[in-house]
Amino acid sequence: MTLKLLPKLIRVQGYWRRQGVVKIAFVGLFGLFSYHAISVSSTDNQTQSIQERAAKQAHNTQTQVAQRGNILDRHGNILASSRLLKQVILDPMLVHSAFIPALATALAMDEEKLSALLAKKRQRGSHYLPIKKNLTLTSPILANLIALKRQKIKVCNDKTINAKISLLDKMLNVIHWQAVKGKEMVVKKCRKKRIGQGLVLQQATQRYYPKSAAMAPLLGRVNSVNKGASGIEKEFENILAGYNGKLALTFKNDHAYFNPTVENTLHHGQDIELTIDADIQYHAYTAIKKSVLKHEADSGSAIILSPNGEVLAMVNYPADDPNDKSLYNPSHYRNRVLSDKVEPASTMKPFTMLLALEQGKITAEEDELIDVSHSIGHLKSNKTVRKYGDAITIKTILQKSHNLGTVNVSERLSKEDMYNTWSKLGFSHPLGLIPSIENYGSLRHYSSWGLADKRTLSFGYGPMETNLAQLARAYLVFANDGVVPALTLVKNMPTYAKSTQVFSKKSTDKIATLLDSVVSLKGSGYRARIKGYDVAGKTGTAEIVINGRYQKEGAKRTFFAGFMPVKQPKYIMAIKLDYPKKCYVYRRPDLKSKCEGSNSASMVFSETMKHVLTNDDSIQISQQ
Repeated sequence: MTLKLLPKLIRVQGYWRRQGVVKIAFVGLFGLFSYHAISVSSTDNQTQSIQERAAKQAHNTQTQVAQRGNILDRHGNILASSRLLKQVILDPMLVHSAFIPALATALAMDEEKLSALLAKKRQRGSHYLPIKKNLTLTSPILANLIALKRQKIKVCNDKTINAKISLLDKMLNVIHWQAVKGKEMVVKKCRKKRIGQGLVLQQATQRYYPKSAAMAPLLGRVNSVNKGASGIEKEFENILAGYNGKLALTFKNDHAYFNPTVENTLHHGQDIELTIDADIQYHAYTAIKKSVLKHEADSGSAIILSPNGEVLAMVNYPADDPNDKSLYNPSHYRNRVLSDKVEPASTMKPFTMLLALEQGKITAEEDELIDVSHSIGHLKSNKTVRKYGDAITIKTILQKSHNLGTVNVSERLSKEDMYNTWSKLGFSHPLGLIPSIENYGSLRHYSSWGLADKRTLSFGYGPMETNLAQLARAYLVFANDGVVPALTLVKNMPTYAKSTQVFSKKSTDKIATLLDSVVSLKGSGYRARIKGYDVAGKTGTAEIVINGRYQKEGAKRTFFAGFMPVKQPKYIMAIKLDYPKKCYVYRRPDLKSKCEGSNSASMVFSETMKHVLTNDDSIQISQQ
């Protein structure tokens, strides 16, 4: 009997001790739970409910980045676009040293260099290290990293831990009855980790200009935050950039979890189509660059128009490649065609003759002679009489670019009529192509002119200054029966100017025929000739004003404004070279000569148009 009761007595005797341990454990766990509950509810803002705080934490905004629109030429060729790229971002605090060899290989970097960069960032506690930028989607580095992100590698770290203590000691520690710690010991912990930990492939965009420097001053460029900084990019920023979208992701009881609501609608940038022909632009740029370098000019500019006023090319040199971010010279993005105002010199003589012919002051026939035997103002007749005699024809005046003969004709015109005609041609009026950079030039009112002003105006000096685009526009009268149309650079955009009838068809046809003789072996524009084709135009050479004085023997600008063919012109081109310093005699390339429009700017016309004609079979070869 006694032996049977013994196990029960043993169990009964240990019952109270075991029950006490359970109670202690329960009290400890309850106290720990209570402590954490109080900690969670104790926030800075005591007025917020737990539901409100949860809703606040569940709120997030997401920005949808608008894609910048493309810039296209008249045929749809891309002149500027945004390429999708990737950039590699590392978190130095998450990149384990064991990852470095594999990462360096994938990034095509030196292992020591990568390790040093990471170590430097870790010292600062930085989580951000952009290690590779502007990787194309076909980059081998990108392919390597994508494959690497999926790989795992064994990573071992030394870790200091405390030795285990008994359950009772743990309970006593929890309720703070005692503080018992196990003995500290260092162990090596190893586990496999993804190499992609701390590696982010971030999407980026880069503005790309396929035509390089040839378009740079016209298109401009974007800055570091992808915003237009100059040229077309800046002028039409609102159209090209679009608007970022913004989504609000918020938890609501009566809606789906994280149901997005649109705060700002995403609008991608719109494409802009220019009237520019990329091929013609390239040939014009190549020719102007060649001429600037050959003649050691400070700079050069050119513009080519179609008869209806569309801009086919607008080029400037020097110019930088906007794709090369290491190069930036503000002057190399200057669009001198629109921003530089100049005195156009003898390129204005055809308009003096047109006005005189229109008013019946001259006939411009071969038998009509203009008296040049008398000096007028500062223009002396001695040299003229010795070379041409006492009288010359209108054809000779234009062909030889004769100032005294031109002034003699202008003496028959009134100041008011000259002012009104120059104004109708568009001088001193906005073109509206790129308004923010355009210099309108100037044309002083005739009421302020002296006698010398009217005379010098007849050959492109005096009370007027113009930009090259305005000069080219005036020459459109020869392609439009005396009408000067508005210029267009961007398709489907309103224009500032309106078409204006300035001269009659009869007068413009007559003077156009005389300008044909200018581009001949006997004319000043002989270097603009293109074998087998009819070309008309006018040269110009303007002394540059420095410190208030014209440089008689120094700095000059040279011009050529021309069109082809002579009848029903298809291309109108104006060229300007700023201070060319080395020019040479025709057929004697080793013999230097004074730089003038005849031996510098006119050469750009023929150089450009020869290439343009190879792709345009609509212009027939002349039978002459």
